[in-house]
Amino acid sequence: MRRRRGYSPALTDFIIMAEGTSFSFVTGPDVMRAVTGERVDVETLGGAQVHSAVSGVAHFSAPTEEGALALCRRLLSYLPSNNVENPPHVRTDDDPWRMNPALNDVVPLDRSVPYDMCEVIHRVVDEETFLEVHRDWAQNAIVGFARLNGHPVGIVAQQPMVMAGVMDINSSDKICRLVRFCDCFNLPIVTFVDSPGFLPGMAQEHGGIIRHGAKALYAYIEATVPKISVITRKAYGGAYVVMSSKGLGTDINYAWPSAEIAVMGPSGAANILYRKEIGEAADPAATHARLVQEYREKFANPYRAAEAGFIDDIIEPRQTRPKLIAALGALREQFNPMPPKKHGNMPV
Repeated sequence: MRRRRGYSPALTDFIIMAEGTSFSFVTGPDVMRAVTGERVDVETLGGAQVHSAVSGVAHFSAPTEEGALALCRRLLSYLPSNNVENPPHVRTDDDPWRMNPALNDVVPLDRSVPYDMCEVIHRVVDEETFLEVHRDWAQNAIVGFARLNGHPVGIVAQQPMVMAGVMDINSSDKICRLVRFCDCFNLPIVTFVDSPGFLPGMAQEHGGIIRHGAKALYAYIEATVPKISVITRKAYGGAYVVMSSKGLGTDINYAWPSAEIAVMGPSGAANILYRKEIGEAADPAATHARLVQEYREKFANPYRAAEAGFIDDIIEPRQTRPKLIAALGALREQFNPMPPKKHGNMPV
């Protein structure tokens, strides 16, 4: 069977470190000094700040041991006792049909201006329920847990405030881990998409961005829990495909009217498709601007994607919360077993 009966969340699923008192490393400072000549103290080598912000080994850090235990209790409140149970439902006073008009204005009219995706998440989920995982590592991606009408869900999103929300090696690993964990313990996955693509560069290519990006792709494909995505703005190229697109088996795909869904951004597409026309124009800048606008109106919009079947519905941003809750209610009892095998071959 793909899942082992009775497998429970363990300490190895999440690492919580207390600042100043907890350390983690494979090789300690004394051995390093003897073997490599490097001199470093335990805090710099493997302290809570290092592992929560630099290495990504720690999922949470807390100022004290008491704070770490409180974090542990809060984390476990979202999770079932084992993989064959449903996540625990709690009663909430937050109206499931509550709409938030402020969401209609959260995406700037200027597509180059960032906004805080955490604000979107907090306005959509039950009040005070979003628990962010890996908050200080790979901050161009956001992952965590929240509740919608009292039901726990996994949250995956991109953060336009950091590197424009671009996908890179670390954010791909971060997303993959959360998606696979949610699939292990029956938590639906809600994905908020705003990404201009994968981060270009020699360091990323030589570091295996293809392999790491494929991990996120594989995780979404393999996940059998309910999956819903909301495209808030940019959804370009491979990064759009990876982020819970219809082609990965996502159950419901929503888009806001501000969504741009295309192989690449309108500016880059115009440069490639109309290079000759722009080069021969009397005013190349004005011609480029006109062609960019034409491309955006004809192709890079959610209505064209909806016509092609890639989007199930285009919704007002303020409707996002009730739409998600209604969709999750309809999907909650779905069961999509994987083929009978031990496991697939993930691109690790």
